[in-house]
Amino acid sequence: MEIESKRLKMRPIREADWALFLQLHTDPNVISLCFDEPEIEVIRDKFEARLVTWSPTSNAWLCLVIIDKITDNVMGITGFIVEDNTAHVGYLLLPEFHGKQYGTESLLALLDWAESIDTITHYKAVVTEGNVSSERVLVKCGFQLQSVIPEAYEIGGKLYADHIYTRDAKVT
Repeated sequence: MEIESKRLKMRPIREADWALFLQLHTDPNVISLCFDEPEIEVIRDKFEARLVTWSPTSNAWLCLVIIDKITDNVMGITGFIVEDNTAHVGYLLLPEFHGKQYGTESLLALLDWAESIDTITHYKAVVTEGNVSSERVLVKCGFQLQSVIPEAYEIGGKLYADHIYTRDAKVT
């Protein structure tokens, strides 16, 4: 499986992508508004879980590596897990690719590809309060703020609200 957009291609994560996955989960510029740095064992377990072959009924993450078509540089990851007909989306980009519309482009391509999956009726994303860039990506991709849950998540000893974004599938 490979998904493409104008500047990007995305393919399933594989064992050789461990260094990228580790960097995305430990770089302070990536995780500061997402989560505290997990223990290496936790990161490894998450990585192993994303290596599982995905299908719409697999109860596993579809985890795709985002790659620049021209340079072949890896840029980050995107994907989703389907629970009760809702695809919970997520994405992380390396800092050098922030602010260049790659998050939006990769998510739009993923959503377009996922439209062929009949079991998905909705998309959902949870963003930590203050992660304005990630919220902008979601809005550009047709998501709307559904709810705000105050003091739902702790990062660095501080409580933040969760911003819940949703989008119906089959958006034209």
